[in-house]
Amino acid sequence: MSDKQGTDYAGIDFSDLLAFSEDEVVTHAFARDVPLSSGKVLALVTLDNGRDHTRPNTLGPATLIELGGVYDTLRDRAARGEIHAVATTGKPFILAAGADLSKVSEIPSQAIAKKLAQLGHHVLGKQATLGVPSFVFTNGLALGGGVEIGLNADYRTIDASCPAFALPEVFLGIVPGWGGAYLLPNLIGIENALKVVIENPLKQNRMLKAADVLELGIADALFPSATFLEDSIRWADGVLTGAVKVKRPNEPGKLEKLAKWDIAIGIARKSLEQKIGTVPKAPYAALELLKAAKSSTKAQGFAAEDDTLSELIAGDQFQASIYAFNLVQKRAKRPAGAPDKTLARPVTKVGVLGAGLMASQFALLFLRRLQVPVVITDIDQARVDKGLDYIRGEIATLLTKKRISPDEANRLNALLTGTTDKSLFADCDWVIEAVFEELSVKQDVFGEIEKIVSPEAILATNTSSLSVEQIGSKLAHPERVVGFHFFNPVAVMPLIEVVKTPSTNDETLATAMATAAKLKKNAVITRDTPGFVVNRILAKVLGEAMHAVDTGTAFETVDEAVRPFGLPMTPFVLLELVGLKVGAHVLDTHHSAFPERFFRSDSLHELADLGRIYERDGKGTIKGVDKKAQSIVSKQFDGKGSPQTAEQLRIRIEDGLADEVKRMLDDQVVAAAEDIDLCLILGAGYPFHMGGLTPYLDRAGASERVFGSTFHTPPIRGVN
Repeated sequence: MSDKQGTDYAGIDFSDLLAFSEDEVVTHAFARDVPLSSGKVLALVTLDNGRDHTRPNTLGPATLIELGGVYDTLRDRAARGEIHAVATTGKPFILAAGADLSKVSEIPSQAIAKKLAQLGHHVLGKQATLGVPSFVFTNGLALGGGVEIGLNADYRTIDASCPAFALPEVFLGIVPGWGGAYLLPNLIGIENALKVVIENPLKQNRMLKAADVLELGIADALFPSATFLEDSIRWADGVLTGAVKVKRPNEPGKLEKLAKWDIAIGIARKSLEQKIGTVPKAPYAALELLKAAKSSTKAQGFAAEDDTLSELIAGDQFQASIYAFNLVQKRAKRPAGAPDKTLARPVTKVGVLGAGLMASQFALLFLRRLQVPVVITDIDQARVDKGLDYIRGEIATLLTKKRISPDEANRLNALLTGTTDKSLFADCDWVIEAVFEELSVKQDVFGEIEKIVSPEAILATNTSSLSVEQIGSKLAHPERVVGFHFFNPVAVMPLIEVVKTPSTNDETLATAMATAAKLKKNAVITRDTPGFVVNRILAKVLGEAMHAVDTGTAFETVDEAVRPFGLPMTPFVLLELVGLKVGAHVLDTHHSAFPERFFRSDSLHELADLGRIYERDGKGTIKGVDKKAQSIVSKQFDGKGSPQTAEQLRIRIEDGLADEVKRMLDDQVVAAAEDIDLCLILGAGYPFHMGGLTPYLDRAGASERVFGSTFHTPPIRGVN
């Protein structure tokens, strides 16, 4: 059949790909002529799926076939001299969000996956064969294939208000497969490309702003939103006439390719191995594509992308990643157990009890996101002043980095106050405490503040281990107390565990959920039980790890045992990161609550006094277990230990986790297994490519061994 009939394209039969995607929401390509002031004519192609902004343009097979047909028609018109340039843009606020991931994850075979990669290359690559200059006007959100539309064009502009621009594929267990891995490093240099393709996706899927896109050299020009299309058309006319000279200072020359390229790849590889280990496939596959882009031709680069992308789409890690992605993108936005949003009370002023580092991070976050007055307090003015200095210093840093404007910096500083006079909290709608983690201290500060604020003001606690119900037990109005547990660093980690006590009323819970959303955090509602979700799971792993070394198992064997979990770091590195005293406290708390299932560790308290587990060099790189640390744990078993093999310990931890998660679900700590996984992904950095803890436990056989069933039916594909 012909191209227009959509089954035989570029010598490849795409009928099976189209049949698989027959229910695709097609993004149509509408072309119109735009006369330019120079007398030339620009053909403007607008991508629009006919839906509102809540359903971005996506690029499925039917969409690509149609777009390719439009480009073919424009190529013929260019040959006849009817048009002098072609530009592609999107519907209001959106260029394109790439392929529809829900459909990609259902592709039944590697062969069909390869056809999707080939089709994208063939269609987007047509921009290089139009016979006239090609432009892409990125008028809004551009992700994945949306970015690659532009990379395949000759010139690019971007709207200054573009909210998100990224190649997030590695985050999802795949690679940029429509030119991104080849074209980008040859446009902006290998070091910048490594940041965009690998580093940013692995940093909680960090997005680029429009100014970043311009600075990197991905866009050639940036224009304000109000006049973006007009300015882009005028700029394109200037390029056509020669009045505008496009400079690309980041484009790699021969020297970079000879000297920098391989060195940058080697550094990136070592960094990946240290940070994420070697289990995830996508980052290393992307690294190989970027490495090859140094010397391969475009045809070779695109063919390598076809092969790599199709292999990953057909693999288990991508399927696991899509499960995790759907949790973050869908379930997190519709939290289980959340009350009616209309019950939420307005928050017009925030009070922070405490002025230490954590409290100061809270204050800054509330200032930036809520843009309301924030008052902090502590036991003396010196501590208050120290907290204020920290917050103002952070505001100054944001200004220096151009993350905020001078006007916003002034406004934030004006909204911030600090005092030892708690009467200034009287008109606060929301008060959050971040004082010492001791029950009586938290009870006292809430008891004092309750007499000052209104009966409707919400009292939130950031406790990580104490009973929220007990914290509010002495109050006249315990119904307005809620747990609001952040994870450190506050500005970065996206999870808040919202803890509901038996007394917490719906208005309080609704306000907590609404506040979390305004803070741009994902909230999961949990019951008031020790450790809530994340710390309870981590306490299980850390407790088993310490028990193992306390009974004679080598530190290195413990690391080997947990390696299949794909965790971002080993248990002992995590203990050093969170603080050994904090870790010992967490284990003590869980042992007190569940003595038959959780271990405490006397040696961990001694290690906390020592202050370290590992010996490190001047750069902080681990050299090995510290000799004093080793002697501390060795004396626990005094030569009479019962060391475990890595396999024995792995099975023990897996079964212990399966048992604990099942108990948590039976006790309705959260609504479903998906919420356990969501908490660990957002609060503990559990890797996407593993697809969450409960799918892993199913695949490992732990669920079946422990309770004779699985958390998911059928089990979710992934890697063990």
